[in-house]
Amino acid sequence: MDTNAFFVPFQFRLDIFEELKKLLDRNFEPVVLHQTLKELEKLASSGPPRICRQAMSALKLAERCREVKVTLNFQGSHDDLVLKIAKKWKCPVFTNDSVLRKRLRDINVPVIYLRQKTRLEIEGSV
Repeated sequence: MDTNAFFVPFQFRLDIFEELKKLLDRNFEPVVLHQTLKELEKLASSGPPRICRQAMSALKLAERCREVKVTLNFQGSHDDLVLKIAKKWKCPVFTNDSVLRKRLRDINVPVIYLRQKTRLEIEGSV
C-alpha cells in the first residue's frame, strides 16, 4: 500500500480493507513498507493541520498491515522502491498516484486504485 492509499478512507469515506477483501475475493495480507510509514510520520508532524490529522489517522490504519523493512541500500525515490519491491514480489500495489500507476503498469504489476471516488478497482491480473 502506497502512502496515498491510507488517505482514501478520510477523503472518500471508504473502508479500504473491506473494499480490498471484496475486490481480491481471497485471503490477503496487506503490507506497508517501512519507508511509507516514515512518509506518513513526516506528514503527521509537519504537514498542514488537516493533513496532519489525516496522516495520524492513516498511521492507525497502517497498524492493520504488516510492516516490511527493506534492508537494501537503496538510493532511489520512494516510488522507485515501491516499483522494485512490487516487481520482485509480484504483488499488486494500491496507489492513486497516476505517475506511479503508469510506471507499475509499464512493468506489468497489477495496480489497485480508487475508481469514481466510490470503489476500488484493479488493473492487471493478480
